[in-house]
Amino acid sequence: MNWFNTIIEDNKTKVFDPIRKIYCALTPEEEVRQKMLYYLVEVKKYPAGLIAVEYSIKVNSLPKRCDIVVFNKSGLPEMIVECKAESVPITQKVLDQAVRYYSGLNVNYLLLTNGKTMFCYHIDIENKKIEAMKEVPNIKI
Repeated sequence: MNWFNTIIEDNKTKVFDPIRKIYCALTPEEEVRQKMLYYLVEVKKYPAGLIAVEYSIKVNSLPKRCDIVVFNKSGLPEMIVECKAESVPITQKVLDQAVRYYSGLNVNYLLLTNGKTMFCYHIDIENKKIEAMKEVPNIKI
């Protein structure tokens, strides 16, 4: 994959997103998202074809977007990744946002990151619990 390629267009820096196959504005949040995509594909070996970026969902009938969604080979959402700019701390509010997204997708994992810190949670749907994990899982895709 072609990671971290940038261009200048209309005096703005854009980065190539190899998942969406487009150049997009290199905002602080986008930088974190691209680093997270690299981590998932190159380090954790998640198949790029099972990853969606800015995935549209409905939450209480309102359109929302998940930063990253990882699907299993059956096409079901497995993990939501919520990316924030490095300057944004990962707080309870960020977790609450991801949980709201989770309610619409029934994923097994939530991953929250600002590029400096990363928190991963397992969703126990049966017992309605969220459990902190020590590391990002190797999802059986």
